[in-house]
Amino acid sequence: MKRQKIQTIKRCHLTALVCQDSFYEFVQRFWHTVVPQKPVWNWHIKLFCDELQEVAERVFAGAKWEYDLIVNVPPRSTKSTVFSVMFPAWVWTRMPEAGTIAVSYALSLAHSLSRKCRNIIVSPQYREYFPEVKLNKDQNSKTEFTTTVGGMRYAAGIGGGITGRHAHFLIVDDPINPLEAMSMVTLQRAIDWLSETLPSRKIDQDLTPTILIMQRLHQMDPTGYWLEHDSEHAKHICLPADISHGAKVVPPELAKKYTDDLLDPRQLSRGTLDRLEKRLGPYGYAGQYDQSPIPRSGGMFHVDQLIVGEPNGIIRKARFWDRAASAGKGDWTVGVLMGIDSNGTYWVLDVVRGQWDTAQRERIIAQTAVMDGHDTIIGIEQEPGSSGKDAIAFSIKALAGYSVHPERPSGSKEIRADAYSIQVNSGNVRLSRAAWNKAYLEELTYFPASKHDDQVDASSGAFRMVSQGNAEVSISSYDW
Repeated sequence: MKRQKIQTIKRCHLTALVCQDSFYEFVQRFWHTVVPQKPVWNWHIKLFCDELQEVAERVFAGAKWEYDLIVNVPPRSTKSTVFSVMFPAWVWTRMPEAGTIAVSYALSLAHSLSRKCRNIIVSPQYREYFPEVKLNKDQNSKTEFTTTVGGMRYAAGIGGGITGRHAHFLIVDDPINPLEAMSMVTLQRAIDWLSETLPSRKIDQDLTPTILIMQRLHQMDPTGYWLEHDSEHAKHICLPADISHGAKVVPPELAKKYTDDLLDPRQLSRGTLDRLEKRLGPYGYAGQYDQSPIPRSGGMFHVDQLIVGEPNGIIRKARFWDRAASAGKGDWTVGVLMGIDSNGTYWVLDVVRGQWDTAQRERIIAQTAVMDGHDTIIGIEQEPGSSGKDAIAFSIKALAGYSVHPERPSGSKEIRADAYSIQVNSGNVRLSRAAWNKAYLEELTYFPASKHDDQVDASSGAFRMVSQGNAEVSISSYDW
């Protein structure tokens, strides 16, 4: 009996060493403690484990931070189980004093993942293998639980308070709710918090990595923002569910691991994906499963139909202004000059675009009117309320002698852009060759999931004025 007990202790010790040495082994051994379903060990799970372990080993060794990890992967890929639930529990087997802050878009989701992580640590198997990891009885909640040697796992929602906590690992798991992905307010709130508040919670700026795991939902979601502003310090992994339609894998060599162009043919079969696409619609599916804010069929604007050329025979012109008033940041003021030629083809002739304060903006609008000439109709979007009315009155006075038409926007941006997109997608719109072409095409490509929509708004307004002529766009309905 004593020999059998000794053998059992030795086996437990050996298994513990194996789990400590390999996060992937730990995940396999402890899967049943949090997930009742039988696991399907697709190749991407080991990839996740190996990448996380590579990041962790540097922290364990006290080595200087090299990069943050960004992973884009579809739902139902066990991402939260591996990243938010299993990983902090495994870290403590090697470094019981480590601190982890784990963030999700909602505190309720962060709490759920926290409870699952704690379930692993209090399980009989974990306590048997790693008896040195002990939780404090006086700090053992769904928001925060700690070890007796100073380790900590803290759960927070985006925008929540994390004052006073500092961590060796920052884990951001689904920072955006897919249902709110088109809200620029929600996106900016998440980006501001992740870029300004969360980094200050590192226990050591030269040690602590940030790990971001999410679905792509918008051109300027946290992944898009991060890759645009600090890609040189990020390791990016992007795994679409299906690459048969051209969805891109990052790094590209991982595409060799796909089976019949599918990331996980058992969990995310082609039949399952087809049903999901019908339920989610083109934009929802593109972000969550293709890991691209642009649907396979293209966005609202099929920019491949926009031909760049030299305009000729323009018979009517209009410049429409979508105004902002932030110098050097925020939304852009955009004035799109559009014309129609004698063949009925629409031309985007010029785009003036900048982030100016009110005085600069009004000066540039007036200067542009002089360059466009008196034969160009001028449209200006009027913001709601008395302040919008006052601003329009000031602009009209400054543009005395020109045909100026205010417009109060109604309906969503997509509805307002619909008529213009029809002409673009029918191949009836051309671009005048200029330096602004690239930024213009990029915005139209991603719309309505683009980081800015000012050029689309201004184009929609200019198109309405040019297509209708100035007779139908009047100020008679405005009460001054």
